[in-house]
Amino acid sequence: MVISTKNILSILLLVSYERTAAFAPPSLARHVTVDPLCKPLLVSVDVGEIEEGSDIDSPPAEDYIVNVGELEGEDDEDGVEDDGEPPEWYQSAQRLDALRKEHRRHDNDTGSPEFQVAGMTERISYLTKHLKVHPKDFSTRRGLVALVNKRRRLLNYLYRVDSERYTSVIKSLGIRHKIPGNVEDKAEKYSRYPGQKAVKKHLLKK
Repeated sequence: MVISTKNILSILLLVSYERTAAFAPPSLARHVTVDPLCKPLLVSVDVGEIEEGSDIDSPPAEDYIVNVGELEGEDDEDGVEDDGEPPEWYQSAQRLDALRKEHRRHDNDTGSPEFQVAGMTERISYLTKHLKVHPKDFSTRRGLVALVNKRRRLLNYLYRVDSERYTSVIKSLGIRHKIPGNVEDKAEKYSRYPGQKAVKKHLLKK
């Protein structure tokens, strides 16, 4: 069977027309009518039944958890919870400012031992309450121990410099602190006990 060149060209032209029919302009595209499987549903709505400004897709008011206007006026006061009591961190900040103002030496004092000890005492009490609620907060526990040690060193310094100020700070803040002189060092503590091990003969000084 011999196929002429004219027949081959006509077949190629027909195939290319089938592939480019989707991108052809509307005038050249073939119109194919397909019967729909189901007819569209026509609904008649009376214009008088729809209220002005109402949304057809919006659910009724009883489906909302909170309606418009119920939350207005609740956050007027800063730092006040729903029960009317200010949060614990807010109360701690207020007490911290009051203690610092009470124990500072002058208006611009920010570094005296009394000022620092007063702030640390309030911070220690706040962290202690926090750890009672969250006993597994080990990072806060570590910071609390460091804060207590720092306050003890400041009190030791204040006792050496001015014992009267030390006594007044201890009484006003209610801090339990041992006077540095009453704490024995390692040599004094173990000097009353005999040596546990005898020194070997070859280690004795001749």
